Amino acid sequence: MRAHSLLLLTAVLLAVACRRGSVQTGDPQGGDTLRLKYSTLLTIVRYQGYTDVAVANPWKTGRVLHRYRLVPAGRPLPAGDDPAVTVVSTPIERVSVFTTVHCALLTQLGVGERIVGVADLKYIKIPYIHERVRQGHIIDCGNGLSPVVEKIIDQRPDAIMLSPFENSGGYGRVEQLGIPLIECAEYMESSPLARAEWMRFYGMLFGRERQADSLFAVVDSSYQALTALAARAGTGRSVVIDKMAGSVWYVPGGRSTLGCMVADAGGAYPWASDGHSGSLALPFETVLERGGDSDVWLLRYSAPHALTLNGLLADHQGYSQMKAFRRGEVYGCNVDRSPFYEESPFRPDWLLADFISIVHPELSQLPPLRYFHKLK
Repeated sequence: MRAHSLLLLTAVLLAVACRRGSVQTGDPQGGDTLRLKYSTLLTIVRYQGYTDVAVANPWKTGRVLHRYRLVPAGRPLPAGDDPAVTVVSTPIERVSVFTTVHCALLTQLGVGERIVGVADLKYIKIPYIHERVRQGHIIDCGNGLSPVVEKIIDQRPDAIMLSPFENSGGYGRVEQLGIPLIECAEYMESSPLARAEWMRFYGMLFGRERQADSLFAVVDSSYQALTALAARAGTGRSVVIDKMAGSVWYVPGGRSTLGCMVADAGGAYPWASDGHSGSLALPFETVLERGGDSDVWLLRYSAPHALTLNGLLADHQGYSQMKAFRRGEVYGCNVDRSPFYEESPFRPDWLLADFISIVHPELSQLPPLRYFHKLK
């Protein structure tokens, strides 16, 4: 089998972004543009017999990251097909997934059994996936940055789902396999609901469009209701997010999903006016100067046990200067023990409920904290 994979691989190698999106209802070439409420990176146009999807480049304004043409299985390709467009036969029946969040979404959409390969298994906190790996139904393809391509070939996936990064230099040998790459760039959207709306695109890929649309409608309604609740409560406590990672503190930008979520929760965020949708790499002194007087501190960490205030201080003595630390208003999310990364990107309403509870402790009608818990 391995020899066959190597021969096939050789043959293949030789052969070869807090704003709403605009709403359109028609296309000059006869297509109908899907009405997206929030996403600013996706453009989806339906034609007779196929659907075109354009993913805007979140790092280069006005450029396209990837174009897809979704063609139902068994239908002929449109005449004059553009070689620059990746053709995807739908529904996808076999897929390799390089991210835990998309494994979780596919499982939620009822197509988890179509996952035949994963990367970075140690970071996937989904019991269903690990059980499928133990049973041999899913193959661990190794490191997501340099996966074992022979294992990918052996699984014969119809597509590979992975996350693009700025200046990544491409996907190496994976790009040369002739397998459609689904670039999952939703994490660069500029609002939590814009990011979550990508589930509608993924639903199309797997023949679960109706289920994805219904789920997104629930998420949207729930999120809007929570935002309205926070607005009625007025301005809440100020918030600083995350902590030092080595020599820098990665602070969510003002237009990041977390930055927008603080605003939606009614909290004051020191970087609210910042225009970045990603993170800012800042020295501790800069964060202390700008965010040191924040009322509460929310941080994510990875550990086999719960982090304490003493443990936090042992990591960096400078934390003692943070107002939230001195007052004991530090809330941690242990991503090793919590499905934060699996759930929150496509269920931002659940995370928003945590944010509102912490920013507005006077509100009593919210559910118990799901991800964040006060450090002892």
